[in-house]
Amino acid sequence: MALRADGSTALALGAVDAPVLPRSSNKPLQAVGLLEVGWEPAGTAELALASASHSGEPRHLDVVRRMLGALPEQALGCPPSLPLDRATEQAVLAAGGGPTRLQMNCSGKHAAMLGACTARGWSLPDYLAPDHPLQQHLTATLARLAGEPVTRVVVDGCGAPQHALTLRGLAGAYARLVTAADGTPEHRVAAAVREHPLLVGGTGRDVTALMERVPGLLAKDGAEGVYAAALPDGGALALKVEDGAERARTPLLVAALTALGHDVEGLHDLAVLPVLGGGAPVGEVRVVAGTGAAAPPQGPVPSGS
Repeated sequence: MALRADGSTALALGAVDAPVLPRSSNKPLQAVGLLEVGWEPAGTAELALASASHSGEPRHLDVVRRMLGALPEQALGCPPSLPLDRATEQAVLAAGGGPTRLQMNCSGKHAAMLGACTARGWSLPDYLAPDHPLQQHLTATLARLAGEPVTRVVVDGCGAPQHALTLRGLAGAYARLVTAADGTPEHRVAAAVREHPLLVGGTGRDVTALMERVPGLLAKDGAEGVYAAALPDGGALALKVEDGAERARTPLLVAALTALGHDVEGLHDLAVLPVLGGGAPVGEVRVVAGTGAAAPPQGPVPSGS
């Protein structure tokens, strides 16, 4: 689903008006709600981490610790995990460490939720309960930003409530973030995420590369083949790979940017992903003709693909 800056449809493939679970692509929308209830991060790094699915590198954990302040790590409601970043994971294991709540990729969001509850004087132990006042407000915030009702509230992998939205609604919500007036919670979240792409993802992550290479792009990946993004003019997109496979989502995102008229020069390595066999390229994942979006230039296809 790709929407032009005027809200008209630039590209629509599949059931774009059926509810899906955006997973972590909802995080920037939730961060807006956290600011609305009175959470005041120390800086833009903390606000970016509230929107992040971080890789668990030391730079990420340092910020989450600051967000927790005097609260212990055990206050986090997310499950223990090893870092997503491979090198960091190996370093943790080599040092005799193991999974922790702090290293879990959603720990920034959870620390921010605890900060919001502290600011409002709301209870902490049950902050993830769907009927908690914080979660009630976040549900209402997502519905308002998407311009549609939240049709389902389930439990995400990190233990927090997860809200179902349509791809059209999700794209529209991202458009509202990048076009919001200065000083609003929406503008603050969009600015923080774009200022700190390495904190939102991590070393080698496609979401980080996209925001570093495309000026002014707001982007957030989500589990099971989800991406949402918006350009500074309000052109926005949201996608969900139906079978949940993640390798197709970045080529699709680049194709949607093309449909919005953005020059994707310099994104070829994200638009065309190699398929390996025996450690050598034997094929490619690419967007093909007929999707309504321009595909990358076709090169020779290696034998065995």
